[in-house]
Amino acid sequence: MTRHFARLRLSYGQKLFVLASVPLIVATAAIAFLVAYQSRAMAEREIRDLETRLIETKKDELRNYVTQARNGFYFIYGVAAPDDEAAKTVVAQILAAMIYGEDGSFFVYDYDGNNLVSPRRTELIGRNWAGMTDSEGTPVTDRLIEIARQGSGYHSYLWPKPSTGEEAEMITFVMGFQDWQWAVGTGVWIDDILATVAASRAEVQVRVRRTFFYIGAIALTALLVVFLSGLMMNLRERRLADAKLKELTQRVFDAQEEERGRVARELHDGISQILVGVKYALDVARRRVSQGDARAAETLDRGLENLSGAIQEVRRISRDLRPGVLDDLGLGPALKALTDDFRQRTGIETQFDTVVFRNRIDQEGRIALYRIAQEALTNVERHAGATEVAMDLRGHRRGATLRISDNGRGLDESRRTAHPGIGLRNMQERMDQLGGALRILSSRSGTVIEAQIPLTHLLPPEPGGDQTPKVRA
Repeated sequence: MTRHFARLRLSYGQKLFVLASVPLIVATAAIAFLVAYQSRAMAEREIRDLETRLIETKKDELRNYVTQARNGFYFIYGVAAPDDEAAKTVVAQILAAMIYGEDGSFFVYDYDGNNLVSPRRTELIGRNWAGMTDSEGTPVTDRLIEIARQGSGYHSYLWPKPSTGEEAEMITFVMGFQDWQWAVGTGVWIDDILATVAASRAEVQVRVRRTFFYIGAIALTALLVVFLSGLMMNLRERRLADAKLKELTQRVFDAQEEERGRVARELHDGISQILVGVKYALDVARRRVSQGDARAAETLDRGLENLSGAIQEVRRISRDLRPGVLDDLGLGPALKALTDDFRQRTGIETQFDTVVFRNRIDQEGRIALYRIAQEALTNVERHAGATEVAMDLRGHRRGATLRISDNGRGLDESRRTAHPGIGLRNMQERMDQLGGALRILSSRSGTVIEAQIPLTHLLPPEPGGDQTPKVRA
């Protein structure tokens, strides 16, 4: 799997899409789970409250039923003796007749566990049910008698529902008649309450799923917007990149053609004319030698001078194309040689100053700064009309800076900003390539060009060397 991830290469647009999508997906998922959790928790509290209220209502209803029943036969129970069997029979008959609804009725157990009244389940009458439990093991008779002995109270258990014949949870209210040692009560099934609660929980689940769906739809819409926006930006950036690439390619071709034209002119105007002079001198010397003219040696000397000049011109052109001193000695000596040659060729007073610093400039930085210096001196020679030029190379904590200033007429503002020449464009592109900065300050009193390369293009000091900063720039 690691190899598969290592092979995965994302484009800039894909990285941008992932960078925008992952936080959105994470935030959406967090919001969805938080909303779901809060919704479920709130709904569960409401459902429990609803269940509690409904059950309390049922309990109050049961208490009212038993109280009304007691009031219905209290005129008998209140005056009867504890062993008045006739009164007990009458009261039992009254309670057996109190049937309400489809399932409601009253029951009576004595404290020994014998069932005395059970109109809905007559098979229970006359039998002792002490120790009886429901299908889940919950005590029924013993617990009802225990509550009756304490006065009154509620008890919940499973009991067959007469209308369906199936067990369901029932809440019972029982009251004790201590003189007769009777447990009298009635119950109500709460399966309707449980069904209502279950329906409410199901409705909550539906609402939560619907909320998830809405959040997912919103997140998907946002992702589509991000994707389409990224796609449009990618297409736009690609069109711009293609246009810039075409423009850059054209600039490279123009620069190549310009350089070829310059070399061709120098070869034609310099070396070619010198070699023509050498050929002419050799022809004259040959004729004079054949004629025995004593001036033949003088003509050969002049030809040798011209040939030496041709050799020097070839070396100059080679140095302009790629100075060997740049690779052999470093940037500082190469710039020093460049300014000396510029001073000798143009007669413009040129000064070069540098401080040898411990960190060396790498090859890309040396070439870029040298070409910028070369281009700046060419512009001074062709356009500035300057009489003085100063060049300075310094290293500092942020990298290295090459500064070239002259006292010429300055650059035309429209030419420098709106339509920069190929030389200025080359300078800027070289700095952009290195991640550096190029500043051009121009006025009627002169021009200053500053090229700064970052610290990443400075090599560390050579290990084991002298602590004195002697490392080449």
